[in-house]
Amino acid sequence: MTETRRRIGAAAALFVVLALVLAACGKSSNKSSTSTSSGASAGGVTCSNIAIGFFGALTGDAANLGINEANGTKLAIDQFNKKNSNCQVGFEKLDSAGDPAQAPALAQKAVSNAKIVGLVGPAFSGESKVADPIFNEAGLPIITASATNPALSKNGWKIFHRAVGNDNAQGPAAAKYMTGTLNAKKIAVLDDASEYGKGIADIVRDKVKSSGATVTVSESIDPKGTDFSSTVNKIKSAGADAVFLGGYYQAGGVLAKQLKDAGVNGTFVGPDGVNDKGFVSAAGAAAEGAILLAPAAPIDKVQGGAEFQSAYKAAFGQDVGLYSVEAYDAANAFLEAIGKGNTTRQKINDYLNTTLNYQGLSKTLKFDSTGELEGQVTVYAYKVQSGVINGLAPISG
Repeated sequence: MTETRRRIGAAAALFVVLALVLAACGKSSNKSSTSTSSGASAGGVTCSNIAIGFFGALTGDAANLGINEANGTKLAIDQFNKKNSNCQVGFEKLDSAGDPAQAPALAQKAVSNAKIVGLVGPAFSGESKVADPIFNEAGLPIITASATNPALSKNGWKIFHRAVGNDNAQGPAAAKYMTGTLNAKKIAVLDDASEYGKGIADIVRDKVKSSGATVTVSESIDPKGTDFSSTVNKIKSAGADAVFLGGYYQAGGVLAKQLKDAGVNGTFVGPDGVNDKGFVSAAGAAAEGAILLAPAAPIDKVQGGAEFQSAYKAAFGQDVGLYSVEAYDAANAFLEAIGKGNTTRQKINDYLNTTLNYQGLSKTLKFDSTGELEGQVTVYAYKVQSGVINGLAPISG
């Protein structure tokens, strides 16, 4: 073989090797990030000086619900940051105390913080009603994990997304459970006059009436009240065999205790706002047998729930609470957008509106044009048994 032929052969061999290497690199760089029980993956994206915020009650009478969600959000961000050294996402907490009066100023604080490119929250419907217009004006995308009033998605807000079913699912499910499973004929339906509480109670009132049962007592209570004797006496006189409260766990616990102390034996029923260990603490022994609902699966019925429970407890020293999983999924939806190279508010919002199809722990997050979840919503019943809130079966159809 001549020297010229040797050189040509070596060059050809080198060309083949380089082609194989480049092909392998091409395959590696084209891998898309996938969702797992340990969160979203950025796939090599670089980012700096950005954060995801949480907006909700971290203090006050409904703080447990907000803390559940803040923890779920933080866990998602921490897991993401461990995987992605070149894209460290910050976490900003905004404590609304669950008070709509504080929400507008807090929303302005959030939109003025240029680092915040997405917000998990607001957690409650009342604060959402007054804060979301501010987020919409600023173009700050939000995903609420728990604000369930149906009207929120009907305002034309382009930044609004809801990672949970709304009360158009939960309200009818509550009425169906009381009139069907409990076979209640006389039902007292109360609310705390909040955007959320009255909203879901009104839905329950309508559905109870259309089912053929009777709404024996229908009124609002003071959520910060300590003496509900007037309402309790009406419920006792009416012989109600079920009592529904649209509201939150602290007032629900106080009311349940006073009902039991007065000899009212009707089953106490509460929606997701009451579905918290704080209800059991406030009601004491009167909580036993109460039925609590939520458009969220018990952790033992969540795919990957055991792994999530373990990671959550290791991080925060407590068990998963209601909507911890939904907030975790919401945060990971934002993180998937960031992982795809979307690091501005506008680009993240566009991604959520047009591209997102994130398989979370709780469900697939894909939003319709109003920000509601696509697909069917499942509402679950829970029951207080021996002082513990245990998940039961889904409430069918």
